[in-house]
Amino acid sequence: MADIETLEKVRELFRNDRFATEMGAVIDEIDDHYAKVSLVLNEHHKNAVGGVMGGVYFTLADFAFAVASNWQQQGVVGLNCDASFIGVPKTERIIAEAELVKDGRTICCYDVKIHDELGNTIATVQCLGFRKA
Repeated sequence: MADIETLEKVRELFRNDRFATEMGAVIDEIDDHYAKVSLVLNEHHKNAVGGVMGGVYFTLADFAFAVASNWQQQGVVGLNCDASFIGVPKTERIIAEAELVKDGRTICCYDVKIHDELGNTIATVQCLGFRKA
């Protein structure tokens, strides 16, 4: 796990990821090709029937992928993300953890798992990224 000074520098760098941060996403932890981000759900995250909008989960997963794949060396952009929404959170805070699966010369793959504070899985997202030269 990175020290607090490094974590603060990464938070400052990704503060410009305005869609995610203005939605409420925060960076909790970073490590080698890993990121843990979270957000506290509120009324503006809900859809017309009172559930959490799928885009909230996707945005949190995409943010975790972006941080995990770029905090050490910038240049990875998303190619494809495959999301499965498989649960409902039982807590107000949700957490996304992105971990490297494969790091090729130009293509990388990350698994992102989204869960609530009780550990209930809410969504899984596999992200493929392209490393710009």
